[in-house]
Amino acid sequence: MLYLLLSIFCSVSVGIIFKIAAKNTRRNSQMILSNYMVALLLCYAFFAPEPHLEQYNAHWPELTALMVLLPSIFLFLALSVKYVGIVKTDAAQRLSLFIPILAAWFIFHENFNSWKLIGLAVGFPALLLILSKKVETEGQKNAWMYPAIVLIGFGLVDTLFKKVAILPDVPYTTSLSIVFMGALVITTLGVIYEVTFKAKKIKPINFAYGLLIGIFNFGNILFYLKAHKEFAENPSTVFAAMNMGVIVTGSLAGMFLFKEKLTIKNYIGIMLALVAIVFITISQVLIQK
Repeated sequence: MLYLLLSIFCSVSVGIIFKIAAKNTRRNSQMILSNYMVALLLCYAFFAPEPHLEQYNAHWPELTALMVLLPSIFLFLALSVKYVGIVKTDAAQRLSLFIPILAAWFIFHENFNSWKLIGLAVGFPALLLILSKKVETEGQKNAWMYPAIVLIGFGLVDTLFKKVAILPDVPYTTSLSIVFMGALVITTLGVIYEVTFKAKKIKPINFAYGLLIGIFNFGNILFYLKAHKEFAENPSTVFAAMNMGVIVTGSLAGMFLFKEKLTIKNYIGIMLALVAIVFITISQVLIQK
């Protein structure tokens, strides 16, 4: 259980750091660059991957898509935390699980039971209620699009990672290191472009925040993998506890640490999101049996 709690803590901590950083920096690209530098170093330190690129000849489309998507979604994650808060961003990120579920249904033609269908039916209104907000200023009118992009982006990332995870004779951690390496290269090119053509200055504070994000981002992955190993006979426990734990902990952090204000609709949406995750977890338990 300790690994699961640490994974939840690390996941929520990323949002907290982005929230604090939003007050002191506007160079999210530099933070994300530093994040991938740290994550890649930790990946080699803990997993010691030995990538043989010829093993991936048929899978470069998925890997390349992940290399581009990961840093892009991190940019929108930072904007979402800044403009709509940790509560809604974490909830949207966790509800992104509906994307791979729908992909399994429509693309991979997996059989669905009634529990999973109920979970989906509850999840969509939950999302609308979570993202709903009374418009306060002209600049906030389109703020809802940031958590929406986070949801879609993380859903696509999760779907692609599921495909990468089942590659034969290639450890998942090795694939992860290759994706981190590609994301680092792409982010580095982006920062070089900003510095060269847009006269953006390199600020050490951005890299300091990125270092912390990289540590907690990698910690989330490391402890989540360890939790799955600990609960190898009951992976649904990890699935449910992780998603529900992040929504609840993220909500508490947003409300008490940053005084984020939620409407009655938002609270109802969060409760419905938890209900949806329960139904989807039950469906997985039944499938495993």
